Amino acid sequence: MGIFDFLRSKGAKSAPPSGSAPAVDKKIAGPAKVVADKRAQTYDRLEAIQALVDLKTPEAAAALLKRFNFTIDPSITDAEEKDLAFRGIVAAGKDVVPAVIEFCTKAEALTWPLKVLGAVLDEDEYREELLDLLEGFDTEYARNVEPKIQIIQALEEIVHEDVRTAVERFFEDVNETVRFHAVQTTFAQAMPESVKPLIDMLVNEESVRVKNKAAEGLLVRGWAIPEDRRDAVADALGDTGGYTVGEGGKIVKRSLRFG
Repeated sequence: MGIFDFLRSKGAKSAPPSGSAPAVDKKIAGPAKVVADKRAQTYDRLEAIQALVDLKTPEAAAALLKRFNFTIDPSITDAEEKDLAFRGIVAAGKDVVPAVIEFCTKAEALTWPLKVLGAVLDEDEYREELLDLLEGFDTEYARNVEPKIQIIQALEEIVHEDVRTAVERFFEDVNETVRFHAVQTTFAQAMPESVKPLIDMLVNEESVRVKNKAAEGLLVRGWAIPEDRRDAVADALGDTGGYTVGEGGKIVKRSLRFG
């Protein structure tokens, strides 16, 4: 081997890898660590958030998602930081969607990531992503039901047959609050096809709050109870706030007399 071959060989071994990926990763890794640190100084965390926002890349946007994992005091500062992170993530467009979906499958709360999906996707895409996320939940006991509830609440704003059928299975959820919001989202769909599953839920429901929500919705929508189910529904509504089955099978509010 000649001297020039040796020098070329040594230079090739010591040269950094081609491309700019390592530099970009380093620019993301440092700020990402600070953004995810609840105990960091507010100034440092805001500076880190802004640094990632300025990068305007999907990778930086994905790192910003970590700011949604915790809250700080005062609440106005918490909201400012999250809003800045939100705007930085949205700026990355649809390229950040896979990272947002992955975050949603692990996060304790989904308020902000769902806002991101709503901002970067069109209505059909947004609906499909919400339904896919909801499909990942069952109706059994869960330590934290907030993500499930927040998806059901988000679907309340979208009227579609697929939403109706997806949400109805949560009438049987073991968590009372989940059932309550499932009923509320179902009425938001304004589809009479929901009458039968609502009746099935009502006659078996133990929560007065959920029964009142169902009765209120049936009254407002003016949906009639089939004749063969009226007695059962009337019995189920006996411990509610005065709801019963009236003429023509429609839910009515009884007048309450005192004294």
